[in-house]
Amino acid sequence: MNNRTNYATGARWEDIVGYSRAVKIGNMIEVSGTTAVEDGVLIGKDDAYLQTKIILQKIERVLHTAGASMAHVVRTRLYVTDISRWEEVGRAHGEFFRDIKPASAMVEVSALIDPEMLVEIEVTAVLE
Repeated sequence: MNNRTNYATGARWEDIVGYSRAVKIGNMIEVSGTTAVEDGVLIGKDDAYLQTKIILQKIERVLHTAGASMAHVVRTRLYVTDISRWEEVGRAHGEFFRDIKPASAMVEVSALIDPEMLVEIEVTAVLE
């Protein structure tokens, strides 16, 4: 696949687990499940709104690196550990996507890789 570009962040888990933060093939960009960990530290412990905001900022950065923006996002997938906190997550999501309105799903999961993580988000972006 000569039109494939992998984007890494340098996180040690990328090589251990074997994944990229994002993969661009042609005009499509898939962003891996992203959490609010920066430099090995979880940002926003017990704050679903802040975790969501940090995650979306990280996603925005990798999209920019891949030549895209949040306006190119066509789908978001939000995994939350407590669906009763959906409004906190939704408020942060709305701050980024209020006018873009991608297709979206928010589902409750029993756990994420770190018990203090409340949210994980994947996105798909398509360049025109």
